[in-house]
Amino acid sequence: MSDTDTLSEALEEFRLSEDAEAFNRKQWIDDVRFARLGEQWPDGVKRQREIDGRPCLTINRMPSMLRQVLNDARQNKPSIKVHPVDSGAKRETAEIFNGLIRNIEYTSSADIAYDTALDNAVTGGFGYFRITTDYASDDQFEQDIFIERIVNPLTVYGDENSTCADSSDWNKAFITELFTKEQFEKRWKGAEQVNWGTDYRDLPDGWMDGDLVRVAEYWRRTEEASTLLKLSDGMVLYEAEYLKIKDILDAQGIGIVGSRPTKTHKVKQRIMSGAEVLEENDWAGKYIPIIPVYGDEVVVEGKRHFISLTRWAKDPQQMFNYWRTASTELVALAPKAPFIGPKGAFNTDANKWATANNVSYPYIEYDGGVSPQRQPFSGPPAGALQEALNASDDIKSVMGIYDAALGARSNETSGRAILQRQRESDTATFNYIDNLSRAIKHAGRVLVDLIPKVYSAPRIVRVIYEDGTNESVPINQEFTPDPAKSQQSKIYEAGKEQEAVQGMTRIFDVTTGKYDVTCEVGPSFSTKREEAASQMMELGKMFPPMMQVAGDLMVKNMDWPGADDIAARLKLMLPPQLQGQSPQVMQMQQQMQQMDQMAKQAIGQLQGQLQQLQQQLQQEKSKDVQAALQADIDSKKLEIDEFNAVTNRLKVTQAAMTPQDIQMLVIQTLRQAMEPPEHQEEQQPPPGGFFMPGEPPPPAMPQG
Repeated sequence: MSDTDTLSEALEEFRLSEDAEAFNRKQWIDDVRFARLGEQWPDGVKRQREIDGRPCLTINRMPSMLRQVLNDARQNKPSIKVHPVDSGAKRETAEIFNGLIRNIEYTSSADIAYDTALDNAVTGGFGYFRITTDYASDDQFEQDIFIERIVNPLTVYGDENSTCADSSDWNKAFITELFTKEQFEKRWKGAEQVNWGTDYRDLPDGWMDGDLVRVAEYWRRTEEASTLLKLSDGMVLYEAEYLKIKDILDAQGIGIVGSRPTKTHKVKQRIMSGAEVLEENDWAGKYIPIIPVYGDEVVVEGKRHFISLTRWAKDPQQMFNYWRTASTELVALAPKAPFIGPKGAFNTDANKWATANNVSYPYIEYDGGVSPQRQPFSGPPAGALQEALNASDDIKSVMGIYDAALGARSNETSGRAILQRQRESDTATFNYIDNLSRAIKHAGRVLVDLIPKVYSAPRIVRVIYEDGTNESVPINQEFTPDPAKSQQSKIYEAGKEQEAVQGMTRIFDVTTGKYDVTCEVGPSFSTKREEAASQMMELGKMFPPMMQVAGDLMVKNMDWPGADDIAARLKLMLPPQLQGQSPQVMQMQQQMQQMDQMAKQAIGQLQGQLQQLQQQLQQEKSKDVQAALQADIDSKKLEIDEFNAVTNRLKVTQAAMTPQDIQMLVIQTLRQAMEPPEHQEEQQPPPGGFFMPGEPPPPAMPQG
């Protein structure tokens, strides 16, 4: 289509969205003004009371109620979890997805985007955040993914035909934005500065009188026919993807074994003013990257209504304000209680009696026999106070948030009863937190669809683990992992703390395979660790021997400097079976150490004998005796060299020996040490080939 046709289509689609959302947008403004700005008195009533000089008190209980839901969501952050689905997906690559998504959330401050969207949904009925891509830095061609918050949800216009709670079926969307005329001219030189047409409800008052131009992003998703191919190695690709790598697959002998027609989606972004199309960009993913977070959803006569937590609490809040104002007004305007007495009783000290309601006198005299009496104060208006209490209870019951959740004392006496009442409040408002989880799950689906296209080239990315540690990992390329890095084992073994095999070539290809997304809600890692440490300490008090079997885990979960070092030392004190080692292997290793000590002792004895022979050689005069002594000296040196050779081979090959090899070597060495040299037989290498082919058997232990 031409730009004129595209602009006309976009304006018509925009008006449809605007008309469909008009009621929800009006209610959003009313709810937010009421709950957050405290505009809780009707304009006519407030104006009349101000003319009459009567008070209009606003005791806004909404923010504290809303914070119960919002802060509960902040303490229990939904987290995205990626899982492999088909044969082309791998668990360790799914861990790469998880770590990369955590890095995207960290670098984008995604928690702010989530909190802002939920705040708008709880307060006004709906909120949004978005996913974007941009270059990693000004001097690179590589792009990264970011999650951004949308502060003003009224700038977003969704698809009025959508039925999915997470907007995954959106085929169109609009986001409007204001630019100064200088910014507009700098970005789109020569373009007409014409505002995008709308009712302007989402903009501040008087903006049209300023130096601003309104622009709209028009997102459009279209369905296109395609062909799905099944390859001989089990991989499934779209025809367009197959053609890009056809030469590589042909070289590997991978061909097509099946095909079927299917459909794909393409997303396009157009940036428009009120006069023309300013930009047109293709989006890599198949979803429109705008994620809504809805409040309570109700569908009536085919129209979706999004209801905030404050919607039905506005009437009791207004009643609460009125009755508190009325009680305050009645008490403030009530006259001072007068003195009553016989006529003439106030002639004495008349000035004091005239000011008795304002000044405290030590005494006042009176005339006559009957003393004046002050009339008792009638007290605050009980009816007004009772109605205020009723309105307060109505607010709690409508919102489903009770005294226990607000930290107030109530008639519960046990901790279990208090927790149960708090749980009732959490259950009553859980639908808002669950809607945030649905939105974040869809965001994970968008990210999993987008990552293979944005991170398609070989590169090094940073991944963040659940415990907050991070590292850089190569993707889409072959590499040899470093076994010294224990963090890498979390990915190599899909979460198991095992070292990578040295020399093994690995590849994490995020562009192949199919992955699914789930969303888990719960405390953050640091909160869970603190709770675990507290529970472990309580268990340790009830069961003191626990420190002997799990002391390293208890200290590891404590958050203070040196905890990890102390935990490592405590772990060394555990029995072998608790350290993940076999007692048999530990016993064999101890025998190896004993054998090493025996070899060192034998070398020491041989060196002592060698020194004695050398001294005898220096003192001996006979050449025949000198020749015999020299022969003995050479023999001792040879034995020492052989023992050293065996000891060195033991150090080199000990790590690769099996327990059976160690056992056979210990037995042979001990047997050889016990036999005299003249009875020693030719030694055979143990299973596993400890002795090198062609090498002599180990020498005998010298006899004491």
